[in-house]
Amino acid sequence: MSDKAICYLDNNATTRVAPEVVEAMLPYLTEQWGNPSSAYSFGKQVGRALDAAREKVAALINADPREIIFTSCGTEGNNTAIHSALVTQPGKRHIVTTAVEHSANIKLCAQLEKRGYELTLLPVDSLGELDVHLLHESIRKDTAIVSVMYANNETGVVFPIEEIAAICRARGVLFHTDAVQTAGKFKLDVRQLGADFLSLSAHKLHAPKGVGMLFARRGVPFSSLITGGGQEQARRGGTENVPYIVGFGRAAELAMESLGDVPRIKSLRDRMEQGLLASIPNSRRNGIKEPRLPNTSNIAFSDCEAEGILLLLDRAGICASSGSACTTGSLEPSHVLTAMGLSRDLAKGSIRLSLSKYNSDADVDRVLRELPVIVSKLRGEPVSM
Repeated sequence: MSDKAICYLDNNATTRVAPEVVEAMLPYLTEQWGNPSSAYSFGKQVGRALDAAREKVAALINADPREIIFTSCGTEGNNTAIHSALVTQPGKRHIVTTAVEHSANIKLCAQLEKRGYELTLLPVDSLGELDVHLLHESIRKDTAIVSVMYANNETGVVFPIEEIAAICRARGVLFHTDAVQTAGKFKLDVRQLGADFLSLSAHKLHAPKGVGMLFARRGVPFSSLITGGGQEQARRGGTENVPYIVGFGRAAELAMESLGDVPRIKSLRDRMEQGLLASIPNSRRNGIKEPRLPNTSNIAFSDCEAEGILLLLDRAGICASSGSACTTGSLEPSHVLTAMGLSRDLAKGSIRLSLSKYNSDADVDRVLRELPVIVSKLRGEPVSM
């Protein structure tokens, strides 16, 4: 990488920890380090900080604080929701999800298939959209849970979660949504959405890695994935990661306050995307234009490989990705883009650019200046200086 300041455009992989979040966490790393389950006052004051963070995270999604289970990450939340649905309904051995889910779902469901469970992987069309009628038809009497992500982490395509939840409710089937990419980008309201389970990960909204949450609607049968002490109302064993949970709470507050900045981020995304498509021949956007995450752009460049593009972007101080950070290094093309019908070559020539509130016009200008030159160079085309 060059000595230029980093231009960070991989915010769907992880986000910068906000200074306000670090400030909120520090006392619980240095001075207030007691165990929140302890009976003495030194521990109880830490317990109160835990309760306050739970209220803040609950407010982010309009939930009751008692419906919030703190986890280690979004993957744990997804695994817990599916595990719980199967354990509490032993007579139901069918799962419905989509072909474009995060690997946290795809790989878990593949393992469950090997254990005798049945799986329906719903396809998407060339724009990454889901056929809701097909989802309705795929639900069976023995369906334990339907799990559909709120927004795709690679293309940003948003699914009709309210409609899907209503279908599941009418059919008497539990519904889970992986909403990891949406917090701070949309107003989240679990009452309006109608989901039984919803997963979030703190490091996607300017808090640290290593903490997440699962919303479990009150009244829904629940079985713990991690068994231990009585933490999290006996729903998730293990001493709570208090400093990070406190940081999550502060980040949740900031996310709600930052919703007004979303139109600016979307405008940056659109200017960047339109500029790249206009200046680079044989390029195309992957996924429908709307509804889509306001910060996400996935673009395919023919006659190029993403690996080469990302390497040269890195040398120019620009951080981007070819898809989910959880599959970086894989020689196979993105399963999301493959499910959308992209050829192997075009899928392997696609990159994702994802912005945050910390990005600026200068970042977009830098990408528009550097990326066309990089693509021309990789294609062996003459580069005008």
